[in-house]
Amino acid sequence: MKKRIPNYALYGEAALPSWQDLLHLEWINRGRASDLREISAHRHDNLLQLIYVRRGQGEVSLENSRLRFRAPCIILLPQRTVHAFSYSADTDGPVITAAQRPLESIARILSPRILALLTRPRVFDLPWQADGSEPIWPLIQLLESEAGAGEGGNLAAGQALLVALLARVASLAEPVATRGPASGRRAALVGQFRELVDAQFRRHWTLGRYCEALGVTAATLGRACREEAGEAPLSIVKERLVREAQRQLAYTDLDVQQIARDLGFADAAYFARFFRRQCGVTPSDFRAAFLGSAG
Repeated sequence: MKKRIPNYALYGEAALPSWQDLLHLEWINRGRASDLREISAHRHDNLLQLIYVRRGQGEVSLENSRLRFRAPCIILLPQRTVHAFSYSADTDGPVITAAQRPLESIARILSPRILALLTRPRVFDLPWQADGSEPIWPLIQLLESEAGAGEGGNLAAGQALLVALLARVASLAEPVATRGPASGRRAALVGQFRELVDAQFRRHWTLGRYCEALGVTAATLGRACREEAGEAPLSIVKERLVREAQRQLAYTDLDVQQIARDLGFADAAYFARFFRRQCGVTPSDFRAAFLGSAG
């Protein structure tokens, strides 16, 4: 257990203040990660990871749940997703890491389905073609070639191929529900709001304070959140608080009072009541259930 959830760049390296590379591809069983069979809980700020498991099997912890995976499958890890792995010695496949914000900007223009892929972690199986071929393998081969070149033009081509790969993945995944043509302005506002919540949720800002910082009215923000995210602004704030509480309960050994203090609650009892209202269980029961599921 840990006191804090580490923020890594790749394979245990401490993350840099700003990510220098827009695109990176490395195989699970090559390079610095070749001797790893378990990767402890961590996150990647500002980075998306797409892992194509071509062979092998294992278990991945995504935020607050554990999922089994078996090749062929894709594991998608949007930025800030807390995740951990254990996997068999024969597991292999490419790990694609990319700066998420440029991809989000492109997706807002080109495809709501790609944008939806970038909002939540997931694991899904891949179908094999009738002739035994892999549906996304040709794109990954091209992407690996461009990502390894390390030149500006090649990097731009690699980014374009990654967008094409995400579009292909979206088409292979189950249908993503949409609400009609997305408003670029509304989507941008909700994105800005989520970033502000990430920065300030421990301070327990009022909705009015968020609106003031964003330069919009409460009605405008509420309409944008309901239409783009399907929930009210305060629900998004509470969800962020709960998600961080669950992360710390699952992946650290901080006690409930320490977690409450870290999340800006002056009183541990009030934090416990808040958590139970949102999750239906006490913080201690949530931790016990999560740790028990590892067995």
